[in-house]
Amino acid sequence: MTQEREDYRILHEAALRDYLAGLPDLKTLLGGDPAHWAITEVGDGNLNLVFIVKGTNGGIAVKQALPYVRLVGESWPLPLSRAHYEYLALSKQAELASGLVPALLHHNEALALTVMELLEPHIIMRKGLVAGTQYPGFVDDITTFMARTLFFTSDLALSAAEKKEGIAAFAGNHALCKITEDLIFTDPYRIAEQNRWTAPYLDGLAAELRDDMDLHVAISRLKLKFMASPEALLHGDLHTGSIMVTESQTRVIDPEFAFYGPMGFDVGAVLANLLMAYFASAGHERAPGERAAFEAWVLQTVETVWSEFARKFLELWRAQGTGDAYPISLFAGEKGAARLEAERQAYMQRLFTETVGFAAAKIIRRIFGLAHNIDFELIEDARKRAVSEARAVRLARGMMVEAAAFRVIADVTGAARKLKDWQPELSG
Repeated sequence: MTQEREDYRILHEAALRDYLAGLPDLKTLLGGDPAHWAITEVGDGNLNLVFIVKGTNGGIAVKQALPYVRLVGESWPLPLSRAHYEYLALSKQAELASGLVPALLHHNEALALTVMELLEPHIIMRKGLVAGTQYPGFVDDITTFMARTLFFTSDLALSAAEKKEGIAAFAGNHALCKITEDLIFTDPYRIAEQNRWTAPYLDGLAAELRDDMDLHVAISRLKLKFMASPEALLHGDLHTGSIMVTESQTRVIDPEFAFYGPMGFDVGAVLANLLMAYFASAGHERAPGERAAFEAWVLQTVETVWSEFARKFLELWRAQGTGDAYPISLFAGEKGAARLEAERQAYMQRLFTETVGFAAAKIIRRIFGLAHNIDFELIEDARKRAVSEARAVRLARGMMVEAAAFRVIADVTGAARKLKDWQPELSG
């Protein structure tokens, strides 16, 4: 047994109260008698315990990793070290994208426990999207977060030594990477015990995915890219359940899947979850005008997330591209500058293609894999849910297998619009 496990214990309400009362700074921040602190467990994710603690002066959020996957139970053990990597990632993200992640207040590595600022009145973005809420500040915030965290941890900004040190710092987070490798890139395309879907309506579509060799080749290429391309420090799980928002503020949370991987994986995750919100909209009760306005906003957001990310990333590269990749000394003079700019554009085109593929992979896993999302799951009528999901899968399959047809982001949103009223053939 490791020292980490020997010192570890799960802190339920009483134990957590005693622990926090023993930390003077946090005790002062909360205020009042610890016996009267309100402690509520609010974790609705797949892995961890999450508590909101409130005293007379203020509140905090406390996250503790469990030694297993919460969604499944003790039969699926998971290393507590993921809390260490989450803390490292949050620290780095706070440095690079100030104000876009929660402030860190305390970390105990042995207990796999982190205390952060309580985000209020922020809500999980996915819940807001299900309710049809629009977030005008989201695009600027999320594109700043992605552009800065990805660029400044890449070879475009860092020396080779600095980059390799970064890779080494997160290399031990392979257990979380293995979850991604299986649940996103492998299991939805084969018979796997933990797969599930909207049965019986999607039984035929699930079988088609298992027999689709073009799709198997495409997802395997993406898996190889994920495993073998440490381009930058990724959040690793950047979906709308890992983003808390108000109309004017955005905070990115839960980077426990952080590692050095392909940039398109993070950007693709954001686009995938917006596209799923678009297709799920048809299954939720809304007035027709409200539905149309929300769906138009979502697709516009998909387009501007990519365009603004690309613009900001290129601006950073032009102004601060001092890393060991593309050394400026090789591109002197007007001719060199023009050639380097052309290479930057080619780089972004490759990144866009990979982003589209990873977005497709994220859509499919949320419909046929283990962990689904409430965008679809809260559609009570199973047939309506299956129709929305089948439309999303049809788009995702095209994005992955027919990549050449998606040259610009408008190709993605245009294809989504064409599928909005498509009626799939369902099983059952």
